[in-house]
Amino acid sequence: MPKDAAVEEFARFVRALKARDGRSYEALGRRLNVSASTLHRYCSGATVPEEFGVVDRLALLCGADEEERRALEAAWSRADRTRRPPAPEGAPASMPATAPEAVSGSDPKPAPEAASAPEAASAAEPVLAPEAVPVPEVAAGSELEPVHARVPGLPSERRRRRWGWPAVVGGALAVVGAMTLGAVLLPGKARERAAQPPAPPPLTWTVSSHLWKNGCGHTYLVERTPPPPPEAADARRWATAQGAVHGGETLVRVSVQGKGAAAVVLQALHVRVVERDAPVPWAGYRMDDGCGGAVTPRRFEVDLDRQRPVARPLDGYDASGQEGRTLPAVSFPYAVSLTEPEELLVSAAAVRCDCRWYLELDWSSEGRRGTVRIGDEDGGPFRTSGAKGRPVYGYDSVGRAWITGEESGQGG
Repeated sequence: MPKDAAVEEFARFVRALKARDGRSYEALGRRLNVSASTLHRYCSGATVPEEFGVVDRLALLCGADEEERRALEAAWSRADRTRRPPAPEGAPASMPATAPEAVSGSDPKPAPEAASAPEAASAAEPVLAPEAVPVPEVAAGSELEPVHARVPGLPSERRRRRWGWPAVVGGALAVVGAMTLGAVLLPGKARERAAQPPAPPPLTWTVSSHLWKNGCGHTYLVERTPPPPPEAADARRWATAQGAVHGGETLVRVSVQGKGAAAVVLQALHVRVVERDAPVPWAGYRMDDGCGGAVTPRRFEVDLDRQRPVARPLDGYDASGQEGRTLPAVSFPYAVSLTEPEELLVSAAAVRCDCRWYLELDWSSEGRRGTVRIGDEDGGPFRTSGAKGRPVYGYDSVGRAWITGEESGQGG
């Protein structure tokens, strides 16, 4: 692939991740420990990061799945190769590092023991040809130049300088690592096993994050006066079109189901806040004047203002009969399967922050275990902003206008 095409392909991947997340360069840069200008250069194709780790963290932060991360890594590898100068015509793809005696001694000839090293390096040549750069010749008494070959698993040249590694040690390790990698990547069953992606989790889920309490009560924070409130079924489309943010509380329903006959044990539910800002300074718009219901469903309650929010299970209550009854809270662990799904209702509240957050569900099944990250319908984080002290409006259906209502402590 031509140089410009490889870099642009990689930049498109990074731009797509940023667009999916919706945060600014500065906000994402803080999470990745890079400057906003550096992240912008990745997105524009002006720079390819030296290490894949920074864009892999970006992919995880933006909710990318395993397949997307593998495609991103392949694009980064192609773009990364374009930064290195081509090997001189006729030169071997890799050469052994010069022994310390060759650097400090008066005789520039290599020691006899090193005579077999080029043959060992050439054995790995078919694997390492795209990845290696020849070591420049060294005159007697001169200082050995650092080796710029990039070998997975070894520190980069920049980190070797930062850690104070001698150049000769870094060069020797680069060659040894390259030769070892060549042996590992020889065709065979081991290579086939390494190439196989990890098995997907044995469960699936769907998410609804624009629920209204008891089917009618909810507050959105909106920057400009919005159109009339929608029907509850159209809430997501309406909120997306207005750029609205959940005010004070977000209700999330997660329907979890196994993929096969084997039971999947759900071990725990965690809350992961990925970004905190001050509450947005927008007015609140109530979807109605409040409503009640005969059934309060069991749910998990989350206080997003806490430094480490937890999902606390709460009992529900059914008052529809002559004698009310308690609906026991969900207690972990419990099992789901293809024929026995489960619904988790999460009520997350915020007063002092504009929080972006995910749910993380621990599972185990048939000797395997793992954690799935659950975000909103588009795969991004949920978002909840405090609404305390904001003006709150209700809709007058007779006058067909938003009118001022009482201020709401939590916007709903």
